[in-house]
Amino acid sequence: MALSADFLLGFFERQFDTKRIRSEQSRTSSVRKWVGVSAAVLLILLGVVLYRNTGVSSARIAANRVAVSTKDFTESVLLGEIVAQMLEHRYVEVERQFELGGNLAHDALTSGKIDVYPEYTGTAFTAILHHAPITDPNSVYQQVRSEYGQKFNVQVSDPLGFSNDFAILVRADDARRLKLKTISDAVRYAPGWRAGFGQDFMSRQDGYPGFSRAYGLKFSEPPREMDLSLTYRALAERQVDLIAGNSTDGLIAALDLFQLEDDKHYFPPYQAVLLVRMDTLQRVPALADVLKRLANAISTDEMRRLNYEIDGKKRDKKDVARDWLASKGL
Repeated sequence: MALSADFLLGFFERQFDTKRIRSEQSRTSSVRKWVGVSAAVLLILLGVVLYRNTGVSSARIAANRVAVSTKDFTESVLLGEIVAQMLEHRYVEVERQFELGGNLAHDALTSGKIDVYPEYTGTAFTAILHHAPITDPNSVYQQVRSEYGQKFNVQVSDPLGFSNDFAILVRADDARRLKLKTISDAVRYAPGWRAGFGQDFMSRQDGYPGFSRAYGLKFSEPPREMDLSLTYRALAERQVDLIAGNSTDGLIAALDLFQLEDDKHYFPPYQAVLLVRMDTLQRVPALADVLKRLANAISTDEMRRLNYEIDGKKRDKKDVARDWLASKGL
C-alpha cells in the first residue's frame, strides 16, 4: 500500500510539474509575441513621427532632385561640381550628368533631361542662337538672357565673375623670338606652322572657319583635330605651333605659353553663366539661392588657379570644388 501510494503521489507530482512547465512556456511565448508586436508598433509610430517632422517622402525626394550637367572639359566639370555640392549642402538630391560634348548639354536642357549646366554667353550667342559675333559683353548677355527665356523657357544666371575667352596660343619662346603680340603678327609665319584645335573650335560658327577667314590664316597642312586637353601638351612639345585654348586654363602659365591678342576683335565675349530651366527654379527654391550666391563669386585669376589644381597638380575635381566652397563660406 505504501509503495502504491508513493508511486501515485510521484505520478501526480510529475504531471503537475509538466503542466506548470508548459504553462510557463506558454506564458513566455505570449510575452515574446507581445514584445514583438509592441516593437513593430513602436517602429511604425516612429516612422510616422519622422515623416511628419521631416516631411520626407518619395514624392518630395523626386521634387527635390536636380540633374546637373556639364560640357566635356575641366572648367565646366568643376563648375558643375560646385553647383552639385552647394545643392547637396541644401539637402537637394543631385544627379550628375557630366562631360557632354558639343551641344548635347543644351539639347538635354531644353528637352527636360537635365536642369542646369554652365555655359558661356558668346557660345550661346553664336553657336545656339546663330547670331554674328559682337564684342560688347553686356549686349551679348542681355540678348542671350532675353532669347533663352522666350525660346527655351530657360533662365540665364547673373555672370559668375569671369570670362573664358578663346585664347590663341603659341609658345612663349616663339613669341619672344619672333616679337609676336597679336594674331595678325602671327599670320606671316602661319604657312610654315602646324595648328591643332579641339573638336568644338573646329565645328562651331565662331570657331576655326570664321576665324581663319577673318585673319587670312593658312597653315602648312590642315589643322589637326584633337581633344582640347591634349592641345596644350602638343604645343609645348612642338607637335603643333598654334592652338585655340581657354583663357582661364592654368596650363597656359604652367607650360610657358603666350596668348596672342585678338586685334581684329573676332571673338565675342564669353562670360560664364549658369543656364537653368525655369520650371526647376519653381520646383527647387534652393537652386535660386545657389545662383544668387555664385553671382560674381569667381574671378578670372581664381578660375585659372582652380583649373591648374586639377590639370597641373592632378587633384580630384570634387576636392578642389569642396575646398573652394569652404574658403568662400558657401
